Amino acid sequence: MPTDLPNLLTFSRIAAIPLLVLLVALRHPATDFGACLLFSAAAITDYYDGKLARSRRQQSDLGRMLDPIADKLLVGAALMMLVGTNRLSALALYPAIVIMLREILV
Repeated sequence: MPTDLPNLLTFSRIAAIPLLVLLVALRHPATDFGACLLFSAAAITDYYDGKLARSRRQQSDLGRMLDPIADKLLVGAALMMLVGTNRLSALALYPAIVIMLREILV
């Protein structure tokens, strides 16, 4: 169900993406730190939504479909913002490309 806690955690990751993009776009040390904290919190919810779904037996078709989509959107948005704001060196661009290709192909 969409209101189960694991699904709500997945929805929260998707809802965090616009805020993450805004924080990175502001280009201030405090907002960079906030973006880092937000991305870390989203990564932690990724762990717990799966763990809770399995332990509470709340696995759903919606969750199985939405969880990888939320992961790809979050990682893709973070990488695109880093590249778009010129925060990656030319050498670091290659791993970012590989990560994006993997996200698209999986």
